Amino acid sequence: MQGTTVDELAERLRARRQELVGRMKRIETDLERPRPRDDEDRATEAENDEVLEDLGHAGQRELAAIDAALNRVAAGTYGICLSCGEQIAPERLDAVPTAPRCRACAG
Repeated sequence: MQGTTVDELAERLRARRQELVGRMKRIETDLERPRPRDDEDRATEAENDEVLEDLGHAGQRELAAIDAALNRVAAGTYGICLSCGEQIAPERLDAVPTAPRCRACAG
């Protein structure tokens, strides 16, 4: 792979994973905090909680994609399209390090 190396991309993935884990912990802490008693405040808090839950779900999906990519790195298959078996363009991996498929197969 030219340009950014697999090791560099794996390091970016590990750093992003660490960042996400920290963010997920903060979201979990925020969701577990005591709720206000005032009806108006509770409504606002409920809306905020929905946003936090959505962020948490998005974070879980991204963590799963990162873990899958790191597993491919460990297996020596990172950068190989899961669908067609061809190399994924380095530019694509640089832009989307978790990409499991080449651009044609991701279609």
